[in-house]
Amino acid sequence: MNSSLIMLEISVIGLGLVLMLADLFVPAERRRFIGYAAIAALGVLLVTSLSGNGSCGQFGTAFGGMFVNDALSLFFKQLFIVAAILVLFMAAEFSDKLAEGSVAEYYSLILFALAGMLFAASSNDFTMLFVSIELITITFYVLVSFQRSKLQSLEAGVKYLILGALSSSFMVFGIALIWGTTGELNFTKLADFLVKNPDVASSQIFLLGVLLVLVGLGFKIAAFPFQIWAPDVYQGAPTPTTAFLAIGSKAAGFVLLLRVLFTAVPSVTAHWANLLIVISAITILYGNLCAIPQRNLKRLLGYSSIAHAGYLLLGVAALSASGQSALLYYLAGYVFTVMAALFVITLVMRQLPNEDISGLAGLNQRSPLLAATLTIAMVSLAGIPPLAGFFGKFLLLKAVIETAHITHNHGYYCLAFTVLAGVVISLYYYFGVIRAIYWSKHPEDMSPITLSSPAKFAIWACLTGIFWIGLFPNTLLNITDLAAAALGK
Repeated sequence: MNSSLIMLEISVIGLGLVLMLADLFVPAERRRFIGYAAIAALGVLLVTSLSGNGSCGQFGTAFGGMFVNDALSLFFKQLFIVAAILVLFMAAEFSDKLAEGSVAEYYSLILFALAGMLFAASSNDFTMLFVSIELITITFYVLVSFQRSKLQSLEAGVKYLILGALSSSFMVFGIALIWGTTGELNFTKLADFLVKNPDVASSQIFLLGVLLVLVGLGFKIAAFPFQIWAPDVYQGAPTPTTAFLAIGSKAAGFVLLLRVLFTAVPSVTAHWANLLIVISAITILYGNLCAIPQRNLKRLLGYSSIAHAGYLLLGVAALSASGQSALLYYLAGYVFTVMAALFVITLVMRQLPNEDISGLAGLNQRSPLLAATLTIAMVSLAGIPPLAGFFGKFLLLKAVIETAHITHNHGYYCLAFTVLAGVVISLYYYFGVIRAIYWSKHPEDMSPITLSSPAKFAIWACLTGIFWIGLFPNTLLNITDLAAAALGK
């Protein structure tokens, strides 16, 4: 066992424990700075991983092949750390609304969820998959309902708990069926076993097991028909929790989905193209159509996240390396875009009883920076050039059309048309948010919004990410191509 490969995960867990202990010694009025200390520590880990030093830069396996460090896991681990840093910036700004609970406890729970995501990125075994999923999910049970005096937060936590436990039960049953029919839990060994035993790969019990595992992962990414929890939980959870759910939890679900479909059971996945096409198309239409009447911004982004899960599934349905690379590229842009939008919501809505769109009235005069940031985020989510969202959708659509041309499966052309229809539909509600910012009549509050230096830094970081990924895609594409290639090994 090469224990040095898991030093990043151990460091994050240790940092979370240190933050919990720091809560005992730091005065209440200075606990916000615990979050900044955590940001600095994660920044060091990120720089270390980017420079190729430390465990994150070492490729290999540990725990008998259950844990793997490769280009794919490296990409996702860096993505998760960036997301956690931005979420901690948001949590520091949101800390005054967490007064009834321990702020340091909230920070540490974010780090424990991050640790689960890091383990998920390196999962190469169904045991590791389940443990990492449960670490993420159980932590989010607490994070979602953290505002214990707020009925809506408690309601969201209960819904997430019940539906999360249900999805976990499906996943456990599926893993048991896979183990019972093959005797293998390791992804690489399972793929080899299925090649040597094609009769097992086509058995109904084994296929049911794989399908049940996908049900559990479908819950994590909020794909149809397992998406019903997302709008209520996004709306009721504290905004930093919503951001981490929308970014970290979804990305963790997708890395596990990629591992299962293209490393563990590629022979099965090749025959499920039509199923993946249907799920992707319905998810896109459901999310976009249900977002149209929404007035609550976080609920709107909840339905939007369902639609974006459908877009991301294009990369899975394409069944190609270019589709997988496009999926990773899209996720990177999605991190900065969603974080920018929710950061603005945190700063603008923290003194309001809810997150209604009407609260954006006059924002262009109260804070031109926040108004521009939310506008750019909405434009990017809608897929308008030259921002990250446009190029991500373009790459996913390109991968789908390439597969349609190769396979002559007309379902891919229908899926491409659905994507275009979804983009057109989304323009209505995304630009409705922009209209509320600049053209609302008679805004009630015109007081200027003061931004702290850390908040400005985080916002400019998000804007830089959105523009850089959209305008200069080659560097990131080279990284995503290498990461996607790891699935074929």
